[in-house]
Amino acid sequence: MFPGLALVIAVSAVAWGAELVLTAIVGHPTLEAIVLAILIGAVVRTFWAPPARFAPGIAFAAGMLLEIAIVLLGFGADLQQFIRAGLPLVASIVGVVIAAIATGVAIGRALGLTPVHALLVACGNAICGNSAIAAIAPVVGAKKEEVASAIAYTAVLGVVVILGLPYLAPLFGLNDYQYGILAGLTVYAVPQVIAAAYPVSILAGQTATLVKLVRVLMLGPLVVVLSLWSRRKGAGRTAEAGFGQLVPWFVIGFVIAGALRSAGAVNVPFADFARDSARVLTVLAMAALGLNVDIQAIRKVGAKVALTVTGSLAVMVTIALAIVKWLPR
Repeated sequence: MFPGLALVIAVSAVAWGAELVLTAIVGHPTLEAIVLAILIGAVVRTFWAPPARFAPGIAFAAGMLLEIAIVLLGFGADLQQFIRAGLPLVASIVGVVIAAIATGVAIGRALGLTPVHALLVACGNAICGNSAIAAIAPVVGAKKEEVASAIAYTAVLGVVVILGLPYLAPLFGLNDYQYGILAGLTVYAVPQVIAAAYPVSILAGQTATLVKLVRVLMLGPLVVVLSLWSRRKGAGRTAEAGFGQLVPWFVIGFVIAGALRSAGAVNVPFADFARDSARVLTVLAMAALGLNVDIQAIRKVGAKVALTVTGSLAVMVTIALAIVKWLPR
């Protein structure tokens, strides 16, 4: 894994350096290392595709290091605030996911995508990006090219969302807590949620991560429902998914860490150490994510997939904005 990890560390170091330069020039980091790492990684990938020997290290940084960072972030999360929000927030998360899937399928079908292709794109949009697409594809019998096109565009558009979503906070008068809910409800993948929210504030990042992980938990029920649907249609693979596939270990770890923090079992120095460690690991993961973003892939996925993903995202953002204005601050 050394070549890939060395490349990820190099990109991250440049991102940290760029953040320091921006801070020195402007007085504050207009773009933080988390976002800069993605952008620099994507630029590197655009002009130079890392050879196969780099893949294991990049995959490790984008996967395991990010998952560890998510667990560490739990030590700073206030689960009591989430509990106070209660059923309305949980119902809102479920509602946004259902609406995004329904809208995505409808748009995709209207544009001429096959039912399976439209469903694949819609579910990736609504829940957790690549993870949802990878989990659902064998269940519904998706073709390889359908999986590739769904993943490619969501990865590229995710970077655009990371850069653009924070501007909605001042535009719609959102506080950090409300913006965190908005990011958690709308951004595709967990790393993209972290990149879109933590540069705004720690509160926004913690709230967004918690909301997003609740969305991730909906993958389990969705796989079960689609398995039953596929069994009736006689398509796809209907084998039972394991618990680890339905509830990722880092979700459990985040909840346990948050519960310990909320119960007062974690002291402030350790919580600060966990937060700082999580930020370092997250920047490494963002660099790996950027190195996996193929900007040229937009030309390959076709207008139908692009319009389906973009249209579904627009609906999600609109619904999420209405929800965060309705929920108590």
